[in-house]
Amino acid sequence: MKSLFVLAACALLFAPLARAAGQPNVIVILVDDMGWMDLSCQGSDYYRTPAIDQIASEGMRYTNGYAACAVCSPTRAALQTGRYPHRVGVTDWIRSMFQRGNLGTPDQNPTKYVGRKNRAYLCPPNPYWMEHEEVTIAEVLKTRGYQSGYIGKWHLGDPAWFPPGQGYDENKGGCDYGQPPSYFDPYNQPKGRHESLRKGIHNLPGRKKGEFLTHREGDEAEALIRGWHQKKHPFLLVLGHYAVHTPIQALPDVASKYKRDKKPNNAKYAAMVESVDDSTRQILATLKELKIDKNTLIIFTSDNGGLDHNGSPTENAPLRSGKGYPYEGGIRVPFLARWPGVIPAGKVSDMPVCSIDVFPTVLEATGPIAASDRIIDGLSLLPHLKSGGAKELKRDELLWHFPHYRHNPGPYSIIRKGNYKLIKFWAGESELYDLSKDLGEKNNRAAGMAEKVKELDTLLLKRLKETGAKLPKKNPDFVKK
Repeated sequence: MKSLFVLAACALLFAPLARAAGQPNVIVILVDDMGWMDLSCQGSDYYRTPAIDQIASEGMRYTNGYAACAVCSPTRAALQTGRYPHRVGVTDWIRSMFQRGNLGTPDQNPTKYVGRKNRAYLCPPNPYWMEHEEVTIAEVLKTRGYQSGYIGKWHLGDPAWFPPGQGYDENKGGCDYGQPPSYFDPYNQPKGRHESLRKGIHNLPGRKKGEFLTHREGDEAEALIRGWHQKKHPFLLVLGHYAVHTPIQALPDVASKYKRDKKPNNAKYAAMVESVDDSTRQILATLKELKIDKNTLIIFTSDNGGLDHNGSPTENAPLRSGKGYPYEGGIRVPFLARWPGVIPAGKVSDMPVCSIDVFPTVLEATGPIAASDRIIDGLSLLPHLKSGGAKELKRDELLWHFPHYRHNPGPYSIIRKGNYKLIKFWAGESELYDLSKDLGEKNNRAAGMAEKVKELDTLLLKRLKETGAKLPKKNPDFVKK
């Protein structure tokens, strides 16, 4: 659990402690693996998302919204802290207890670089949890009189690092899982190889056999909102849907509406997207019934791009590739914000924004930000949102750092500066794209723009050093085949 020192420091660093009149409620909806094109408001003519579209039509939609990483856990750490994943030290998805054999929970996170003789680089190890020393949104808002709750996928560590260990008052389903054992109540695998799979999702016991998980999450969200409202508490709710991550499962009657001749898995996936929309509709209706919708800031986004294997289970086109990859399909995601009367309705912005911006945006919305002992990499979007997009963000760069082997050619880092995007493959050739002219990243301009590559590579390395990134190291035992 958090030390008293850390909690006390949080109160001092992000004052004020006193509750301010008219503090807004905050809801962050974080979908798992939802691609940039998975909403009808983003241009899809296949997915049906009227409730999520309402958030866009009644607020701001960002066309250049980014996840802080192309995989889940790093983005989740960035959203909670406002810091780049490599500054936090979580740069790959965290392995759950059932994926670690008999290791259990070690005394501390690993620090030794890892590698194989057939790989040119040694890579920094990924941790098993986000350290308690990090300060989360929930911890800051607690000092401002807020009640907080987390629902759904957490994926930031073992039991001591579940949401209650990181400042949340309520936790419904947040644990070490990266995906649910099943989307159907009781959400478990009776014959699973590990005890946790057989038990099911932490603190989300079965209640109605066959009930779909995303709908259950919506019910839990409604219950928390009603309870907080009755007690007149301002609240922070983070709804981290397990959907639309694998396993691709859906209610048959819903999936049947989306059936088409080819790629049958898409129909189930579309039904999962619809379930997220159902949950969103339930939340919006609850806020309206309780007459608190105008005093509630909602931010909707995804933890990485859609899983796209040749168009299955989703299609990220016109973006290239999908989850796990450094191309736009892996990192560009839906990003919406709604606060009636504060954020003008129906606005669209092409300003690049990122998961790291959620933390400072929520902090500014709920009270003044005092001095901190830590660097926050994100920027508050509130001035930009309030101006309807007229006020520009004072930032022209975004970074990504994935120092691990996943897909060829291995570890990569990215800098986007203006419309230029450089992908530095540590064990391969760098790639350069002009996103203003080549959204699909079909034309690698590195060969013809050597000076621009050098300029951005130098800047990228400088920024990675400044932000405390652990870089891949040349493997002295590498044997090239």
